[in-house]
This record gives sequence, C-alpha cells and structure tokens, in this order.
Amino acid sequence: MMRRPVRFGIAGLVMVIDRITKYWVEQSLSAFDTIVVIPGVFNLVHAQNRGAAFGILNEAEGFLRSFVLIGVSGAILLYLAHQLYTLPGGTWPAGMLTPAALALVLGGACGNLFDRIWRGSVTDFLQVYIGSYEWPSFNVADSAITIGAILLIFSMWRAGRAGAGRSA
Repeated sequence: MMRRPVRFGIAGLVMVIDRITKYWVEQSLSAFDTIVVIPGVFNLVHAQNRGAAFGILNEAEGFLRSFVLIGVSGAILLYLAHQLYTLPGGTWPAGMLTPAALALVLGGACGNLFDRIWRGSVTDFLQVYIGSYEWPSFNVADSAITIGAILLIFSMWRAGRAGAGRSA
C-alpha cells in the first residue's frame, strides 16, 4: 500500500532531483551552451523558458504571464496535492499506479513552479532531435509530469477495462 508519506516523498524527491540538475546546468553551462551527448540525437543545453510548455506565453506581458503561470499553476498544485492526499491506497501494482502517477506530476509541477517564483523562468536543458526535427528543450520536472500523465492515462484505461468487465 502506498501511504501518504511515500506519495509526498516521491513528489519531494522529484522536486529535489529537478532542482539539483537545474542548478548543475545553471552553474556549468552559459546560456545557450551545448554539450553534444549523442551526436544527431541528444544534447545538454542551457535554455531559460519564461513561458509555459513549448514557449506558450513566452512573449506575454509580465503580469499576465505571472498570473497565469504562477496563479493557475498554484491552484492546480493545490488540487493535485488534495487528490494525492485523499486518494485511497491500494496494493501493488494496480492500487499504487495512480498515486505514483499523481506524485510524479505534483513533484514536477512543484519543481517548475519553484523556478517561476524564484527566477521568473524555468531552466530547460535536455534537447532531443533527429536531423532537423527538434523537440523543445525540457527538464527533469517536465519529464516527471509527462511520465506521470502517461501513467494516469494508463491507470484510467485499466480502470475502465476492469469496470467494463464487471458490468458485462
């Protein structure tokens, strides 16, 4: 059973790993520096994103950007934390998938919100591309949010299949 301290511990661990990796990049690479890790596929870069995912709101005025990115993100974080706290626990694997997924999303969201409040931008440093096709740079928090969201979708799909099997 995944108890509350473990759930929030996972979220906290994601936030700490995110913060450590961003700090390393901020201290080790100048803005726009690139370290080629796998030529033609993967680089470490130092980019600052003042907007949301894919640079949305990057050029918006300060107040609007702050209101949306900090205010709305904060409200969503409170909702996620409440859901994580009130979610009943279960046994592995089915009963732990949803809490683990929510913990990943919460930890990643907290990591990026911390940056937005502290610096006004988020440090991105993972760059994946193939030829001229490039995915926007991202970080550990973004990765945790994405993995958590995929796990949530999978968890809902499994729950839907289980419910459909019982009603037949």
